[in-house]
Amino acid sequence: MWYENETQTTLLYTEPSQTFMGQSLIFPSTANGRINLAPFQNQNDFRTAGSFSIKEKKEGKRTIGARNPYIFLHCRVTSPETIRRRREISPVNFFPPPMDCRPKRPQTTGFAGRNLRRKLDKDFGETVIDHNIGIRRQVEVLKTCFSDVESSRAAATVAARALCDLAENEENVDLIVRFGAVPALLGYLDLPRSLGHCENGQGLSDHVLEKECAAALGLIAIKPEYQQLIVDAGAIGHVVKLLNRPYVPCGCKAAKSLLRRAADLITHISHENPRIKTIVRTEGCIPPLVKLLNFLDVKVQRAAAGALRTLTFRNDENKNMVVELDALPSLVLMLQSNDPSVHGEAIGAIGNLVHSSPDIKKEVLRAGALQPVIGLLRSTCQETQREAALLLGQFAAPDSDCKAHIAQRGAIPPLLKLLQSPDEHLKEMSAFALGRLAQDTHNQAGIGQSGGIVSLLSLLDMKTGAVQHNAAFALYGLADNEDNVAEFIKAGGVQKLQDGELYAQPVKDCVTRTLKRLENKIQGRVLNQLLYQMRIADKTIQKRIALALAHLCEPEDGKLIFIDNKGLEALMELLDSRNPEHQKSSTEALYKLVTKAASSGPENAAPSSPVQRVFLGEKFVNDPTLSDITFLIDGRQFYAHKICLVASSDTFRALFDGFYKEKDAQNVEIPNIRWEVFELMMRFIYTGTVNITREVAPDLLRAADQYLLEGLKRLCEYTIAQDISVDNISLMYELADAYNASTLRRSCTLFVLEHFDKLMSTKPWFRKFVEDIIPEVRSYVTEVLTRSVHCDQTTV
Repeated sequence: MWYENETQTTLLYTEPSQTFMGQSLIFPSTANGRINLAPFQNQNDFRTAGSFSIKEKKEGKRTIGARNPYIFLHCRVTSPETIRRRREISPVNFFPPPMDCRPKRPQTTGFAGRNLRRKLDKDFGETVIDHNIGIRRQVEVLKTCFSDVESSRAAATVAARALCDLAENEENVDLIVRFGAVPALLGYLDLPRSLGHCENGQGLSDHVLEKECAAALGLIAIKPEYQQLIVDAGAIGHVVKLLNRPYVPCGCKAAKSLLRRAADLITHISHENPRIKTIVRTEGCIPPLVKLLNFLDVKVQRAAAGALRTLTFRNDENKNMVVELDALPSLVLMLQSNDPSVHGEAIGAIGNLVHSSPDIKKEVLRAGALQPVIGLLRSTCQETQREAALLLGQFAAPDSDCKAHIAQRGAIPPLLKLLQSPDEHLKEMSAFALGRLAQDTHNQAGIGQSGGIVSLLSLLDMKTGAVQHNAAFALYGLADNEDNVAEFIKAGGVQKLQDGELYAQPVKDCVTRTLKRLENKIQGRVLNQLLYQMRIADKTIQKRIALALAHLCEPEDGKLIFIDNKGLEALMELLDSRNPEHQKSSTEALYKLVTKAASSGPENAAPSSPVQRVFLGEKFVNDPTLSDITFLIDGRQFYAHKICLVASSDTFRALFDGFYKEKDAQNVEIPNIRWEVFELMMRFIYTGTVNITREVAPDLLRAADQYLLEGLKRLCEYTIAQDISVDNISLMYELADAYNASTLRRSCTLFVLEHFDKLMSTKPWFRKFVEDIIPEVRSYVTEVLTRSVHCDQTTV
C-alpha cells in the first residue's frame, strides 16, 4: 500500500524474508537514500509495492533490528518497471514460497561479481542522508498525519516509534525538540480513537500510537531542561485524561503499555522539580495513579508506584494526599511481590513518604509494613535491600519506640550480613540502620555478640565519610553496654579507633566519644573480666587487652593491671619484637600509661629547690663581708662563707670539716670549672634559685654532680630535658649516664616512647638503641607505677 504527502512516499513492505520480515520501509520518493525500518501493525492491510536489495551499513554498534529502526542503509531499487508490475499483484499471491522451495540464485564471484557491483553503483548510486534530515522527516510525518484515517495513524505510529528509539540516545534529544516534536507528540495523546475488531471477533486496541508518543515524551523529559517545556505544552492534562480513560480489561497489551508510559512520563517530568510536582497534584494526577496501584497488571502497578515515589520525594503536600487517598495498604501489599521491580518501587515510595514525616511513619507501621520491609533485606535486588535498610533506619529514629520490635522480628542478622556486601551504598545503609538500633539498650548486646563489632570496625577502613560515620555511630551505641567492652578490646577495637584514618571531623568526634565511653566502663566487673582474659587467653588477646588498658585504665589501677597481672610483660614483648607496628603500638601504650601515672605523682612539673638550713641571700654572693674562704677560679677570686657551703653540700662539708688540706686554707683553687659555671653554682647555694640557660646547663650539671647539689642537679636536668630532640637523643642518654642524672634519663626514655615512630623511620642506629634501653624502659615504667600507688596511699 502506498500513501504520499508533500515530503515523502511511504511503502509498507511485507515480504517475509529472513532479514526484513514484517517491517515497513519509509524512504523518499526518489527511491534512494536512507531507509527507516519499523514494525507494521497488521499485514493484512498492506500490499507490496517493491522489491529491494539492501546492503547494511553499521552505525557504531547499532545494526538492523526490530527496536532499532533508524539505520543508515544503501537502497537499490531493481527497476521502476518492476515496482509498477508488482503493484498489480494481490497480497495473497505475492508472498514468496518458503526458503527451502525457492530456486537458489547462482553465486557471482570474481571479475563478474565486481562488474555487477560497478553496474549497480553506476545505475542507481548510493547516498547517506544527513542525520538531521531523518529526524526532521519523522517530526513532519507526525505533523502532517494528524487525523483519524488508518493510514495516517499507521504512519504516525512508525514516526513516533522512530523518535522514541532516537531519543534513547541523549545526543538526539536536542534535535528532536528543536524540530518541534513535543507539541506534535502531545497532539496524539489527546486524539480520541474508537476500538475496531479483528476478524476473530476479539477487541483490537488502538493505543499503540498514544503509547509510542508517551514513551518518546518520557525519554525527552529525562533531560531536565525540557521538563517545563513539556508541562507548558499541556502534557499533564493529557496524561490525566489517559490515566482516567475507561480501559476494557480484556488483556489488551497496548492499553497496559499506554498506562505504563503515561505513569513513566509523570515520573520523568517531575524528577527533582518541586514546581512540576505541585502542578501534577493540582491538576489531579495523583488520584488515578493511586488507583492504578490496584491494577491487574503488575507492570502498571510498578509504573504507578514509581510515579508516586517521585512525586512524594520531599513534597509534604503530595505525601499527605497519597496517604489520604489510602495508598498505603496497596503499597504494603506490593512489598510482598516476588517481582523485584514491583517491591523495589513500592519500598521506595514508602521510604519517601516516611522521610521527615513522623505521623506518616506511624501510619505506615500501623498498615503492617514492618515485617515485609525486614523480609526485603533478603531480596535479590541490591537497590531494594538498600531501601529496606534505609527504611528500617527511619523506623528506628530517636523518637521511635519500635527499635526493640525491629530486632525481635529478625532484622539484625540480615543487616549484619549486608555489611559484608561489596556494594558501598548497601554497607552505608546497613550501618545506618544498625547505628539507630544500637542506641537501644535491648539491642546493644545482641548486635555485639552476633559479630557486629568486628564488621563495623572493618568499615572504618573505608574511604567514604558516610560509611565511616554510620559505622562509628553504631560502635558508639554498642560501647554503652558493659557486655560489649571485652569484645571491643579482644577484637582490637581500641587500636582501630585510635589509629584509623578518619576523613571527617564528625567521625573523629564520634570516635573520641566512643573511646571515652569505653574508658568509663573499665572498672568493677568489666575490669575483672579483662584481667581474667589477660591471664587465660592466648598471647594475641593478652597483648590487645594490655594495649587497650594502657590507654583506658585509671592511673590508680596501673599497678594492679601491669605489675600484679603482668600486663607490662605483654607490652615489653611487643617492644622487643621485630615488628615495627607492634613496637609502635607498645611505645604509644607505654607513653600513655607513664604520663597518666606521672600526672598523679610528684614529678609533673619543674623541680623545686631543696629545703636548706641557711640561705644568706643574694647580697652575700661573692661579697668579702665576713668572708672566711676565697676560691680561685681562672685566676679570679670568689669570696664565700663556709657556713653556707657546709649547710648546702656534703662535698664542701667533707672539704672543710674533714682531713683535707683545704680545711684551714684561706684560699682554695678550683680547677676544671669556668667562672660562669662556678658563679651560678654559688648563687644557687646562697639563694636556692638560679636562672639556667641551655648553653651552660651541661657544665653546671657536672659541677652539681661533683659537689652533690641535688637541687641544682635536678634544675639542670630539667633544663637539659627541654632540649632533647631526635638528633641528640643518644648524646642525652650518654650525658645522663655520665653524671648519674636519673631525671634526665627518665626524660630521655619518655621522649623515646613519645617519638618512637619518627626515630625508627629516620635513624638507622635506633633499632639497636631500642634493644639497649629496654631494661631502662621496664625499670622506669615499674618505678612510675609503683610510686603512683605509694603517693595515692600516702594521700589517703
